[in-house]
Amino acid sequence: MKDITKTYSNGEVTIVWKPEVCKHSEVCFRGLPEVFDPHAKPWINAAGSNTERIIQQVKKCPSGALTYFMNKEVLADGSSPEITASSLAEIVPNGPRLIYGSIHTKDTSGHETQEYKVTAFCRCGSSSNMPYCDGTHIKTGFTDNE
Repeated sequence: MKDITKTYSNGEVTIVWKPEVCKHSEVCFRGLPEVFDPHAKPWINAAGSNTERIIQQVKKCPSGALTYFMNKEVLADGSSPEITASSLAEIVPNGPRLIYGSIHTKDTSGHETQEYKVTAFCRCGSSSNMPYCDGTHIKTGFTDNE
């Protein structure tokens, strides 16, 4: 699959979208529809809200398909600086467990991967991409009461 990365900026913050990573959880457009509108072209309007609200919403992306960097933090080679913050865990109601920060994971076959920024772990037990969330909880109607 072709590695596609798209960027959208409001001048202060740049939203980075990797469509091949997106699990279509709808967290982005349900939380900030004035920026994320799947019916518009382009579907991301970085001028639709303020920088703080954009950052808060992008951090909620369960797949990590949406990330961001502050424009003043762009390095000389055009890349954004590596995040070195400690990890933070958050449970999305009726959804995945989000881990923010750099983590190493090992699957049942012993394959190790390193993840950066946001990683979404399945809580419903139905993901076809275990241990990661693939959005199946939406189809199965998973709730925290189970």
